Amino acid sequence: KTVFVIDHGPIMARPSDSPIELDVFNKPRGHGPGAFIPVTPVCKSLWTCAAEASFEYCRIVWDIYPTGRLIRFMICDTKVNPVGSWGTNQQNLTSITYHFAQLGVPIPDVRHGDSNIMHGLTAALEALTECSDAQLEKLKSPENKSKVHNRGRVICISSFREDGYIRNLESFFQETVIQINQRNFAPTHMPIHHCDFVVVNIYPNPPTLALKEHLRLDLSPLLSCEVISACASRMLASRLVSLVLQHYELASTTVTGIPMKEEQNASSSANYDVEIFHPVAAHADILKLKVNESALFIMKEGYGYKTVTLKWCTPRATSNSVEMWPCSSAYRISPVDVTSRPSSCLTNFLLGGRSVMLELPRSGTGGRTTSHMLAAHGGEIFLHSLLIGRSVIEDPPSISEGSGGRVTDYRIPDFGELMKENKLVPYLFTEPAGPTTPVERASNRMERWTQYWPMTISSTIVFNMGVHMESLTKLIVNEELTDDQVIECKKVIYNLLAIESRNEPLPPTCSGHRDRGAKGNRREEQYRILFKECEIMLRHHCRSEQHRRVLACLLECRSK
Repeated sequence: KTVFVIDHGPIMARPSDSPIELDVFNKPRGHGPGAFIPVTPVCKSLWTCAAEASFEYCRIVWDIYPTGRLIRFMICDTKVNPVGSWGTNQQNLTSITYHFAQLGVPIPDVRHGDSNIMHGLTAALEALTECSDAQLEKLKSPENKSKVHNRGRVICISSFREDGYIRNLESFFQETVIQINQRNFAPTHMPIHHCDFVVVNIYPNPPTLALKEHLRLDLSPLLSCEVISACASRMLASRLVSLVLQHYELASTTVTGIPMKEEQNASSSANYDVEIFHPVAAHADILKLKVNESALFIMKEGYGYKTVTLKWCTPRATSNSVEMWPCSSAYRISPVDVTSRPSSCLTNFLLGGRSVMLELPRSGTGGRTTSHMLAAHGGEIFLHSLLIGRSVIEDPPSISEGSGGRVTDYRIPDFGELMKENKLVPYLFTEPAGPTTPVERASNRMERWTQYWPMTISSTIVFNMGVHMESLTKLIVNEELTDDQVIECKKVIYNLLAIESRNEPLPPTCSGHRDRGAKGNRREEQYRILFKECEIMLRHHCRSEQHRRVLACLLECRSK
């Protein structure tokens, strides 16, 4: 929930001293320097600049989040005029602008009295204690009552004269939050769990007095504060746009290279750019790629944020192509300059049922990567994030050599068996768990199973012996061994000795194994490596007296 507190006193009736650029065509009077009648400069008031900037803030929020993001206004002059409510029928620009029109512009005559911002801040905090429809719905169930939090934000816009007054506002706001939370609340109200307080100081151009800004500070566990100072012109709108990106976790994308016919000359065309806002999660996939960030993220001139540049691709002819791309997510968008001709043309193009593919800037290799798609559903435009990486339904890549070696060399079937043997399942606490918890026992089991586990076929002989070693490799990982299991393990060792005495060849999968001290690929050298690896494995699992008996058997056989 956000509440705007806007000053409606005489100080806001001052002109911003930033003339509006007008294209004026007058009848020529002769052919001299005075052929055109000059136009008197027109300037908006501080109030008009504040109202328009706050409207733009609301438009962006409600475009991207049609529900769930609530905004109200408190207009302060000699009294506080609340505008709107937390009801969903009031959360639209039509309702807000209607109420602003009823209030009119501030009266410049100081005899009408200064506005009282502090009364407006108190009214804003009172409004934050009112439960929204969603909060009331959740409070109906007793199990959800403790999970419902009441967080809000108050944005105060006025033209302040000195830093000391802003410090007083911060102190007053903090004390008021504490006092309000000490009340006994009705069922339709609840305390404020956290509040952001943003003070926006606006001044004419050029500034008469520069006040200090400071970034967001946590004044207490309940309150954070931020002070912004901006010229009442385009700069004010740009600062509030930067704020809306921070407050609602939004990001900017600029679609470049949009072909569009010239307005004055329909036979020629030019390329235009259109900037859009959307939730920051739409950039999650491209941030995982190894791309040149300096080419992808460009600082927006005159604004305090970066925009991602994506290139327009020639759209497909059929609207059915919207459903044919593997999309991981879709997010609503809001054009930044909603009244510009390029934005209007792009919006109408998409609402007509067409889709537009967007690609990342070309990398050094020159390859194209289509990362996003713009398409409309039900009269709303969405930015779709496409699956950039390999799809889960595709076959794994056929890499011959890579950072991990040959793909065919990995013990993939054995790894699957390892996963099956250590699968986690929910544990029902119907009886005492014992000295260790189930998750600790599972962790200990996984540690035992992976004490010695070569990852590739070429790095092991023991695990390539198949049935000859199967009993030993499966029993040795147990936490305890019975006498019968010890006998089974010893049988495996004696069987290896018998195979060696008969000079039988090892399985073909072991023939490619190399050891740093091996001379060629002689059979006796392979058996030496086999018994050495057996000893390494048994020493890793030497955790009980029974395990030590198995190791002792192997050492005794090796010494002979």
